[in-house]
Amino acid sequence: MTNGDVTTCDALIIGGGMAGASCGYFLADDAKVVLLEREAQPGYHTTGRSAALFFESYGNATIRKITRASRGFLTAPPDGFAAAPLLSPRGAITLATEALLDTLDSVAGVGEPPGEALESVVLEGRALLDTCPFIDPALIVRGVLEPGAMDMDVHAILHGFLRGLRAKGGTTVTDAEVTGLHRAGTVWRAETRAGRFEAPVLINAAGAWCDAVAALAGVPTVGLIPKRRTAFTFELEDTFGGTPDAWPLAAMADESWYVKPDAGRMFGSPADETPSPPCDAQPEDLDVAIAIDRIETHTRFRIRRPAARWAGLRSFVADKSPVVGFDPAADGFFWLAGQGGYGIQPRL
Repeated sequence: MTNGDVTTCDALIIGGGMAGASCGYFLADDAKVVLLEREAQPGYHTTGRSAALFFESYGNATIRKITRASRGFLTAPPDGFAAAPLLSPRGAITLATEALLDTLDSVAGVGEPPGEALESVVLEGRALLDTCPFIDPALIVRGVLEPGAMDMDVHAILHGFLRGLRAKGGTTVTDAEVTGLHRAGTVWRAETRAGRFEAPVLINAAGAWCDAVAALAGVPTVGLIPKRRTAFTFELEDTFGGTPDAWPLAAMADESWYVKPDAGRMFGSPADETPSPPCDAQPEDLDVAIAIDRIETHTRFRIRRPAARWAGLRSFVADKSPVVGFDPAADGFFWLAGQGGYGIQPRL
């Protein structure tokens, strides 16, 4: 509703990535929602730069539980949510050298309590090489394969939420960077480049900018640290007798690199976590070079040059769990922050 030159609603969401879009989609069942996005299109930053994998053993215990709870929606979304399946088979394997075998058991969930353990297969020798013919078998001695890991259609998921939000009567506003925030009685008032908005509930889903939004609102920050993650694609010069489209995502147990098939090429990353201010993250040549060196050291890939390169920001608080809930020090201020590199798979 527009009251003079101010747009009013029940819930005002700042941030049009996966967190804000999914929150708005579900809230719009019972509330009038307006979503504000600072860029010209939603999902420009972290959401649009992810590795796009549904990997239930990835992250800490909190992330794993939320991810598992999301599988039902992603495998069977509501009618009309998307034109094609949101998930497709991929698989993911965590790899180890002799020196990393203990780490492999830890990160792959070996020994988890009954009911929490995921389907997984320990591979060595010929079976490991058949699954990942690109590895150097003199260095990589074991892998734990999670066959249930899936590729995600991030674009379809994000835009399914945004379409659904609008179909339920919600509004999305782009080019709407928030320049001022304050509490006025029972409502939050936001000044933006696209106009003024107010609502009793303000949802801070601004990704790497969540602490900046809180500071603008006069709310104590939570110590969010954006960290740059570098990625690139490269051409395959050899398939090593395998079928690249059938290869799983392969990651080292110490998270020093990972690769996965990507539309006829390979996607690679050094799995870096370099602290950064909130920004339009760009890849550093050194990080790409480090990734290439690590990948070539442990595999038979030879990477002449990246076909494309990019970077995104993954934002964490100290315990690497999401920050979700109303702030006890600020009426109506709701945090939806700190999703790290996991926010796509649990739709946060």
